[in-house]
Amino acid sequence: MASDHVHGVIFDLDGTLVHSSLDFQALMNAVKCPPGIDLLSHVNDQPEAQRTAYLELIQHHELQDAYDASWIEGAELFVQQVREQGLPMAIVTRNYSDAAHLKISNNQIPIDLIITREDAPAKPDPTALLNIAKQWQLDPKHLIYVGDYLYDVQAAANAGMRSCLYVSDDLPHYSDQADIVFSCYQQLHQRLFSD
Repeated sequence: MASDHVHGVIFDLDGTLVHSSLDFQALMNAVKCPPGIDLLSHVNDQPEAQRTAYLELIQHHELQDAYDASWIEGAELFVQQVREQGLPMAIVTRNYSDAAHLKISNNQIPIDLIITREDAPAKPDPTALLNIAKQWQLDPKHLIYVGDYLYDVQAAANAGMRSCLYVSDDLPHYSDQADIVFSCYQQLHQRLFSD
């Protein structure tokens, strides 16, 4: 996959560009989300008062996590290398806006186009990715989406984009669904930009 076939790069945020210490299991328990059910979908299905309370709780945890977020090793250099290729970049995250922008600001991530769950339906819905492709006037098949979780792989597939799955530990059961699986950003750079 040479660079002339990659016309733009979209990133997930948590676990992909920056470390996250968010305890999803604790959040699931706090909002009484059953196992195997998406957290945000569960919250959205609640009566309004309960939904509002749960969202405030989640946002509080996300904001606390944002203060400690730091670059994942190799990600900052990779972003610089993509910029040197002259390719557009964006971030699509399930975070809420304040937490996402705090992480981006604190780490001086040089990406201006940010789409959070307040701007478009949350992944794996492909709307955010397709909106970016339309804004860039690029065919989705020439864009890649870089993430670290099943929803990222699914969102890319749903949008007709190639998925690049960052794996820092053991391979997850869904890794075979990704187009590229990598454990360090140097590997991804070589796959994408080496002739």
